[in-house]
Amino acid sequence: MLGIIHELLLVLMVITALAVIEERDLVAAVVKYALLSLIFVLVLFQLKAPDVALSAIVVGAVIIGIFLFTIEEVEKSGGTKK
Repeated sequence: MLGIIHELLLVLMVITALAVIEERDLVAAVVKYALLSLIFVLVLFQLKAPDVALSAIVVGAVIIGIFLFTIEEVEKSGGTKK
């Protein structure tokens, strides 16, 4: 049973990664990336690597924060047009 869940999570990771790549809206892409990061952490816990999973949580949170801050600053300065 655990193998089936693991395979489903890996397939879901690929689908989510493609959704991130194809997204036009940057904020929506970051939200989908956060979901991808969560699935990755679940896979790491399933592989019995909780230390790596906790590191991935911290790094993912920092990266997502940097992405959102950068998107906000670029839109504030008029760098992108909607």
